[in-house]
Amino acid sequence: MSDVELTAVRDAHRFDETKLNAFLEEQILDYEGPLEVRQFEGGQSNPTFQLITPKKTFVMRKQPPGELLPSAHQVDREFKVMDALWDTAVPVPKMYLLNEDTEIVGTKFYVMEMVEGRLFTETRLPQLPKEQRKSLYEDLARVLAELHKVNAEKVGLGEFGRPGNYYERQINRWSKQYLASQTEQIEAMDNLMAWLPDNIPDASSSAIVHGDFRLGNVLVHPNHPKIVAVLDWELSTLGDGLADLGYMCQEYHGDSESPDGLAGANLVELGIPNENRILHTYCEQRGIEKIENWEFYLIYNMFRSAGIIQGVYKRGLDGNASSDKALEYKEAARLRSERAWALVEQTQLK
Repeated sequence: MSDVELTAVRDAHRFDETKLNAFLEEQILDYEGPLEVRQFEGGQSNPTFQLITPKKTFVMRKQPPGELLPSAHQVDREFKVMDALWDTAVPVPKMYLLNEDTEIVGTKFYVMEMVEGRLFTETRLPQLPKEQRKSLYEDLARVLAELHKVNAEKVGLGEFGRPGNYYERQINRWSKQYLASQTEQIEAMDNLMAWLPDNIPDASSSAIVHGDFRLGNVLVHPNHPKIVAVLDWELSTLGDGLADLGYMCQEYHGDSESPDGLAGANLVELGIPNENRILHTYCEQRGIEKIENWEFYLIYNMFRSAGIIQGVYKRGLDGNASSDKALEYKEAARLRSERAWALVEQTQLK
């Protein structure tokens, strides 16, 4: 995995590496120590580690230490969905094992193959030539459509989601998560928690939903603008695929003053497809005609993102975040929710 920052294992995330090495030698056929462990920078939710051995390199993803919010950090769900998607058109790493016994490293964890690829976290893709930016963004939309075309029953994920309305469940979940990690009152979040349940569109067909599908959660081929692995499936479930699409496209509705986002960018000059082009590519690949009530999916996702960001910031205050950067998110939940509420007001004026 190139272009990814690695550090020594941070003090808050240390575990018995000798015990882990002995366990993996017993459990994985082609594993042979000694073991060297490095930690990936980022991965705000579940700490991720590179497991280096003389013959092969693996990746381990584990729950963070400390008290966890209800239904958060579900590494077992991540493992299950990636294992199920291994033989589909959705590119995922090979899964080796899931261990739910906390005796080995102190929390649940899983081990997967390390896929060689590039990680791009800057949405304007300054590292790529202009002609490759369009191809990569369209591949992002294509892979997302491929995911939503997978038959959950056929790959063993028929029971992966709960019955009932997906958005009712999700809005309820993220409202509770937000309130559990709240550090100040944010009027826009209060407004959104009241508005969203009353404005849910009619249900569409069920799909496997990634839950955090964006440029920063995929690995790109070392030489070509093509996705070789989709990562970070902790929030995956069965639901409405348009939720994933809205999440991916909220980048077009961020802070227009930001020098990094897509909202204020000259997309033509950059060679990056605009939102309509992404929607067209997705719909064409998935075989659907048109998306009704598109603004709802954006507003819902901006609310949900604000709730997630608030949780990251609270873990930073509590001292058990996966990255030292968590405290930088102090104002992020407020800004994201205020932009979402502004979009509600714009929609109501139409």
